Amino acid sequence: MASIKDVAAAAGVSVATVSRALNDHPSVSPEARARVHAAAAALGYRPNAVARSLRTHQTHTLGLVISDVLNPYFTALARAVEEEARALGYSVIIGNADERPELQDHHIRTLLDRRIDGLLVSPTDRGSPLILDAVRAGTPMVFVDRWIPGVDVPVVRADGRAAVRDLVTHLLGLGHRRLAIIAGPAATTTGRERVDAFRAALFEQGVALPDAYIGQGDFQAESGRRATERFLDLAEPPDAVFAADNLMALGALDTIRARGLSVPRDIALAAFDDIPWFVHTDPPITAIAQPTNELGRAAVRALAELIAGRVPESVTLPARLVVRRSCGAAFPAVPEHPDPSA
Repeated sequence: MASIKDVAAAAGVSVATVSRALNDHPSVSPEARARVHAAAAALGYRPNAVARSLRTHQTHTLGLVISDVLNPYFTALARAVEEEARALGYSVIIGNADERPELQDHHIRTLLDRRIDGLLVSPTDRGSPLILDAVRAGTPMVFVDRWIPGVDVPVVRADGRAAVRDLVTHLLGLGHRRLAIIAGPAATTTGRERVDAFRAALFEQGVALPDAYIGQGDFQAESGRRATERFLDLAEPPDAVFAADNLMALGALDTIRARGLSVPRDIALAAFDDIPWFVHTDPPITAIAQPTNELGRAAVRALAELIAGRVPESVTLPARLVVRRSCGAAFPAVPEHPDPSA
């Protein structure tokens, strides 16, 4: 492997000039810069990233800790983060917390040890001492999708309250009166927010949300199955179920079918977090879509601002309701997915 000394000898310049030329320093003449780049290309020289990071105290690497890599929403989010980071000159190391706080902290600790330039986190719980310590130590950090209340970190997220209100109006307009929700974990901001939005939307319409119609889930398919089993065993089961994420909705659909029931003839089904699969289910599932691509890109841009020493504003983007046939609405064709990147 060619060294920087080999490049300097081939280009007829000093080692220092090679370093400055490869880093586009303005003190290097265009002719010398051209000779250096030509020599580096001919010799196959690649700068030592580790040595450069020791000099500049930057690794040009970002960390991303997501809640569940098997959830298509977070997979799409990670893709958007990686694309935007690459466009800004960063690489991304991804850690999958699998909705487990201890695994989240393991990944954060590992990323900090690798001296990443900044960290994107979708927290799995209400508070992590490690996250708080990192913030106090000055680690550039942005919360994406979820956040920890009271922690002074920019947040990039979607606001689903208006979309949930639209969903409730849609369900009631189709004649559904007993509306239930499969909630996410209360330890997450998204888990609490979606239940609160659903309850508030029902209250505005003069409809109550009995405790029996709140199923506790954990953003995993199995919890959607269990909650739906309990709903269907009630003396008066709901006639519509809203799952607070896509995987729980698929679990609910499994249980409904296992009982020999049909969506939407016997029970309506809707979900938070639209995914491409929902247009291929039978029937296609009505869902609230988050602007996943925009969220991922905005999070990276906010983190880059922090790394540069500026203080970015938090970003809140609206989610939207995508109506399909799973609640009883009749459509001749499946609407286009609102987020082509997801």
